[in-house]
Amino acid sequence: MKSVSRREVVALAAQLTAVAVAGTLSPAYSAPADAAAEIAKFTAGVVPDAGRIAIDLPEIAENGNAVPLTIDIDHPMLPESHVVEVLVVAEANPWPRVARFHFTPMSGRAMVATRIRLAGTQTIHVLAKTSENRILMAQRQVKVTIGGCGG
Repeated sequence: MKSVSRREVVALAAQLTAVAVAGTLSPAYSAPADAAAEIAKFTAGVVPDAGRIAIDLPEIAENGNAVPLTIDIDHPMLPESHVVEVLVVAEANPWPRVARFHFTPMSGRAMVATRIRLAGTQTIHVLAKTSENRILMAQRQVKVTIGGCGG
């Protein structure tokens, strides 16, 4: 058995890290898209149904760097009928796709709480895709007094 030097291990680790980082830079993030294009890509031609999504978002955010957001979707989480994924789009951000969440029936509930970064006053769109290929949609306006994405 050949012994491996510490230098060879470090060099291999550096190469693996470079490959892993390169693999995470997807072409989808190569240029900013607009909000309508992100929504169209997510819906794939399916007309969204309004309602069944509760969005807890402040009406006025004093700082756009960390705006609290809670999403709760009123939908059963059964193997035959459940929320599969949720997309959050901020129409005035340089990168409108703010977050994407995936769910399984084992999630128990389609709910998520996080903080998002907003460039300024804008409408936030939340879309949910179900296992039956239905799309649910809701939106909320938020006024940002200090921008978080370079604004």
